[in-house]
Amino acid sequence: MTQGILSRRELGRLLAGACTCGAASLVAGCGVSGPLANPGADPTAEPTTKSTSKAASYDQISTTLFAFDTVVTITASCGQETLDVLAQRCQYFESIFSRTIATSDIGRINTAAGASVQVAAETIDILDKALAYCAESGGMFDITIGAVSSLWDFHEGVVPADEALNEAAHHVDYTKVQLDGNTVTLQDPAAKLDLGGIAKGYIADDLCRMLAEAGCTSGFVNLGGNVKTLGTKPDGSPWHVGIQDPNDKTGKVVAAVYSQGTSVVTSGLYERQFSKDGKTYWHILDPRTGRPVQTDLVSATIVSEASIDGDGYTKPLFMMGHDAALEWINAHDGIEGLVVSADGTITQSDGCNASLL
Repeated sequence: MTQGILSRRELGRLLAGACTCGAASLVAGCGVSGPLANPGADPTAEPTTKSTSKAASYDQISTTLFAFDTVVTITASCGQETLDVLAQRCQYFESIFSRTIATSDIGRINTAAGASVQVAAETIDILDKALAYCAESGGMFDITIGAVSSLWDFHEGVVPADEALNEAAHHVDYTKVQLDGNTVTLQDPAAKLDLGGIAKGYIADDLCRMLAEAGCTSGFVNLGGNVKTLGTKPDGSPWHVGIQDPNDKTGKVVAAVYSQGTSVVTSGLYERQFSKDGKTYWHILDPRTGRPVQTDLVSATIVSEASIDGDGYTKPLFMMGHDAALEWINAHDGIEGLVVSADGTITQSDGCNASLL
């Protein structure tokens, strides 16, 4: 997987081949004062940086890299060294969270055949948080989906054999994940972790945490379909986050969410899909079957304070379907959202502030 800061020519090639982002954005910069924390620091530890009372003045700059199988963009009014540390933090997270890197924490857990594995503090933290979403959704979100997701290849258009999928589905069970201090044990030796459904939300929260600790009061982080803002734009107005039309491959925007220190996470069937023998397969898998989810939705957006909430909640909405999804969002304090049905109908939760375009 390509990592690091990209040249304009390299980025152009990646943008042409990368999966379509679920959210488009209009961005401005932020003011940052002071250095950022160590990219590998414990996110639960006390802040190691202090902001100054008088922020330095910087021109707005951006950094773009390819990580987590998507294009990552961070825009800020800060020094280049600040963005370099954020880019390093992204690379650090990929090195410990990726399922496809054999030496990552997740890679080592998946090949340990049930043995306990010592991991980084961030890995324990994300697993602990992710298991709460698994339990709340009753398994409609399940981080042990790796036994199934590793069989699918949405880049090459590979459909697993029914027998293999049926066998793998027996090993999808989040209750088999045991955390003890800094060790992780998969009590089912054939189970495999896959944090692809929640890692970007966790990382977006962490990057904004680092910016805030450095004294930033206004910022914008975009990890594909995961967008999180810090404060407002420099002029005091809210950020505008566009929601892509899931039925239009040109990137047309159908709604705009006004974000002020919040997260906007969109998941769509269009993000990764392929057709084979007259049938279309999409990347959102039902942990209960191991197969692409059967749903009347094509896109779901969650607006919340924490980006990890958006990741943890959007996938189960597809399994609930339109009516139950809206009912579920309306019943949960602190989150709002909108869903797009297969016929193009857009429905918002009661408190969602999106403007339909």
